[in-house]
Amino acid sequence: MTFRFLSFVGAQLLAGALGWALAEWLGASIAVVVGTWVWFLLDVWRGLSVRRWLRKGDANAAPQIGGLWGEVSDRARRLLRQEAKKAGDSEQRLQDFLAAIQASPNGVVLLDPEGHIEWCNQTAAEHFGFDPQRDLMQSIGNLLRDPLFAAYYASRDYSHDIVMSGRDSTVSRPVRLSVHLHAYGEGRRLLLSRDVTALDQADAMRRDFVANVSHEIRTPLTVLSGFIETLQTLNLEPQERQHYLSLMAQQGSRMQTVVNDLLTLSRLEGSPAPGLNDWQPVGALLQHCEQEALALSGVVTAHSGRRHQIHFDDTQAQGVDLAGSHNELQSALSNLISNAVRYTPGGGSIQVSWRMLPDGRAEFEVRDTGPGIAPEHIPRLTERFYRVDRSRSRETGGTGLGLAIVKHVVQRHGAQLLIESSLGVGSRFAITFPASRLRCQPLGLNAGASALPSSAEVRSKAWA
Repeated sequence: MTFRFLSFVGAQLLAGALGWALAEWLGASIAVVVGTWVWFLLDVWRGLSVRRWLRKGDANAAPQIGGLWGEVSDRARRLLRQEAKKAGDSEQRLQDFLAAIQASPNGVVLLDPEGHIEWCNQTAAEHFGFDPQRDLMQSIGNLLRDPLFAAYYASRDYSHDIVMSGRDSTVSRPVRLSVHLHAYGEGRRLLLSRDVTALDQADAMRRDFVANVSHEIRTPLTVLSGFIETLQTLNLEPQERQHYLSLMAQQGSRMQTVVNDLLTLSRLEGSPAPGLNDWQPVGALLQHCEQEALALSGVVTAHSGRRHQIHFDDTQAQGVDLAGSHNELQSALSNLISNAVRYTPGGGSIQVSWRMLPDGRAEFEVRDTGPGIAPEHIPRLTERFYRVDRSRSRETGGTGLGLAIVKHVVQRHGAQLLIESSLGVGSRFAITFPASRLRCQPLGLNAGASALPSSAEVRSKAWA
């Protein structure tokens, strides 16, 4: 019994021990399993947080987590910031590049492979009349309908440029554009435009100048040669000989006038602008102009017998001095008056005036009742040898250089030339001199005597 009891007790103790050990093992396993699932779910949550952040792409909104996913998020944040900085730098360089193209004096248009406008600068918009916003992705062929450009665009031969009329081109003020296409990338094209109006006009003026100089000098030379040959071969009566000699002298004088005017223009272009220390009395300048106008009127109207009605209003010119070159100023004023005399028919009216303006400037004005000038001729009147009516100009002894000389003198003295005219009514030519070149002196002082300060000086002292 005792052995059995002890065996039973030992079995019970062993079973209890085994049961306790099994219970302990099962509890630990459950704890490990539960802990593993908790850690897994926490890791999944961290991974999902990192994924949500990566989808947003905001480097400043990175989740604040630890562990492996924290290391991943830190490295990803640094990479995102580096890429954002590179993208920002690239965007800034692109904007700087576009700003440079925008500031270019030439027009720039980017075309995709289908010919749609991807981008254009403001200069191109002004050249072609584009709207930089509304016309994006519009076909260039629908916006530029000039036949010359259409043929150039379709030819695919972009080795040269073309010259076409600009959007604002008119008969009186033509605008010429040089347009050149360049292929780049995968079928894309770059359209460049440049305003060549000034170059075109300069080239035309150069051709006209050479042709006109040749003509102006060749004509009197031909006449002189013919008369000389006549005098050498024919036995003429004294009266006839005198007539031929008179015509020869006339042609020689005309050629001399042309040469003198050309030399004057050359001197004006090559010499420095007049200073402000050489003062010319305006009254004396106008008096000399009046004498020349009366003498020229008698010559021009001799065949009709109807003299011009010439009126000089120099009341406000008395006591006024003008700073500049005497010869240049006299030439400019006289040219305007002589043009009015030459082109105004006998019996017409010519009014010359000098008046002081309220802002301290002064205006010299010549009005006539001549035939007038068509609007398309006015912008070119100051070109060398440009004539509205060539036959009329030669009849009156004009060289076609008078207004060109006036323009240069006006520019050299900081003044402005204004031309207004209406067909059948007459013309108005005015020169506005700046206040800095004017001074007023009390009446009775000599022209060379010390005078009062200029109007500009008086105003500056008053404001001080």
